[in-house]
Amino acid sequence: MGAAVEILVVVGLMMVLVGRRAVEGATWCIARSAASATALQAALDFACGAGRADCVPIQASGLCYLPNTLPAHASYAFNSYYQRSNAAPGSCDFAGTAVVSVTDPSYGSCTYPSSQSTAGGSTSSTPMNTPINAPPTPGIGGIGGGIGGLSPPGFGMAVPKYDTSYASPLLSLLLLTCIGFLLLPP
Repeated sequence: MGAAVEILVVVGLMMVLVGRRAVEGATWCIARSAASATALQAALDFACGAGRADCVPIQASGLCYLPNTLPAHASYAFNSYYQRSNAAPGSCDFAGTAVVSVTDPSYGSCTYPSSQSTAGGSTSSTPMNTPINAPPTPGIGGIGGGIGGLSPPGFGMAVPKYDTSYASPLLSLLLLTCIGFLLLPP
């Protein structure tokens, strides 16, 4: 009984340390850390324009506007497109500027959709960020025009790349800790 309580305490502490919500089997599309600002902006313009991602939350009055950085805004837009595309293979590429992650990037009151049903539709529906109901914020752009020449993210990419940099070490540590407690004498 004591070992079970200790395991629960350790698991609880690990969850607090990780600070991430786990959604079973969910994946998110985020900006690749090594992507150039120029490439990220072009991909963001595509996602919020022709890609029909829901970019309203990254507008100045949106819940995901802060931090007001290109990688943060691109990550939200990429994920919106990816989820609206039902996480289809190749829908998280954006000319090499994005990567699939198994770690929920949500923070504070900014919740990243984790499925098509929570993303507010599909990429084939009417965009939620048309000039009629959400004017563009400088630096986000993309509404109505896209960026000439960037093909849709699904072209040529058959298998998404997965970023498990957060998940693997922490899950391994958690597993080893639990096994260690189980092996302790009663």
